[in-house]
Amino acid sequence: MPTPAVVLLSGGLDSATVLAMAGEQGFAAHALTIRYGQRHAIEVDAARRVADRVGVQDHKVIDVNLRLFGGSALTDEVEVPKDTPEELIGREIPATYVPARNTVFLSLALAWAEVLHAQDIFIGVNALDYSGYPDCRPQFLDAFSRMATLATKRGVEGNMRLHIHAPLVHLSKAEIITRGTALGVDYGLTVSCYDPGDHGEGCGSCEACVLRRNGFAAAGVQDPTQYQSGAMHP
Repeated sequence: MPTPAVVLLSGGLDSATVLAMAGEQGFAAHALTIRYGQRHAIEVDAARRVADRVGVQDHKVIDVNLRLFGGSALTDEVEVPKDTPEELIGREIPATYVPARNTVFLSLALAWAEVLHAQDIFIGVNALDYSGYPDCRPQFLDAFSRMATLATKRGVEGNMRLHIHAPLVHLSKAEIITRGTALGVDYGLTVSCYDPGDHGEGCGSCEACVLRRNGFAAAGVQDPTQYQSGAMHP
């Protein structure tokens, strides 16, 4: 019987790739998508499309309203940064950082994993986020794993030692796309933009769009993204 794993699935390029990688490794994927009060819930629809296409064991979509706290361009009335010079992306923690988001997400994934008797959680943090978001660093993931052993019934009883899989953490966007393409990921189902149109069209100028667009170009893979009218893209 396949080993269960919880896969955090946002509907973006990275998490779709991680879901495919979990399947390739023989895990029975239980996908978890969190509607956290983000500016556009269109990515939740994308997560459903990806989960349906791949065929997961279960897909839960749950609500945790981080918009009540705000503090981010994704959860507050703060403009999404556009047209940031590419050489400056990742130099500082950007306005799109959502306070404690990955801590909250991993905690929810941990709760489900304990119920499933699963010891594996997959998350799509990667090297391009690493320098910008503090909760994407390997040190954070290691610390969370240690905390999970102390904070759970199964951990205390010695029946669980959580393993957080972050297979993209040291990969570039181009490497991620190359890997996902080889696994058959349909990136046309995914949404990465921080400020998408009503139907998920990319704005073409936020940091997420720039990284995604450049990743496809560097990988030599056709970009299936639909961009808003007038958006700058190859």
